[in-house]
Amino acid sequence: VQLQASGGGLVQAGGSLRLSCTASGRTSSNNGMGWFRRAPGKEREFVASISYNSASTSYADSVKGRFTISRDNAKSTVYLQMNSLKPEDTADYYCAQNRWPYAGSDAQRYAYWGRGTLVTVSS
Repeated sequence: VQLQASGGGLVQAGGSLRLSCTASGRTSSNNGMGWFRRAPGKEREFVASISYNSASTSYADSVKGRFTISRDNAKSTVYLQMNSLKPEDTADYYCAQNRWPYAGSDAQRYAYWGRGTLVTVSS
């Protein structure tokens, strides 16, 4: 499975970005998907996840109400809509495919990881 994330960039505080992650090589429609991020000098952290059928989502407290995860299984793509961005959201954002059909924040449950896409939020 190859995961390709895109959509990162430079945005002012309060702005919006939409990240996309497309899977290839094997269907991801039976697997939960997630977004994680790593800020400069910090550990990787969970951002959001979605179950295989979009019935369940979960978010880190720091992004609740601002970020929305969604997926289009016909396109093998998962999205992260990021609104009201803050400078502290600056990070490399990674998408990942869960070993299981469910949403979840445990990075150990994710078998495949894509390369990051950089999001920079200026104040």
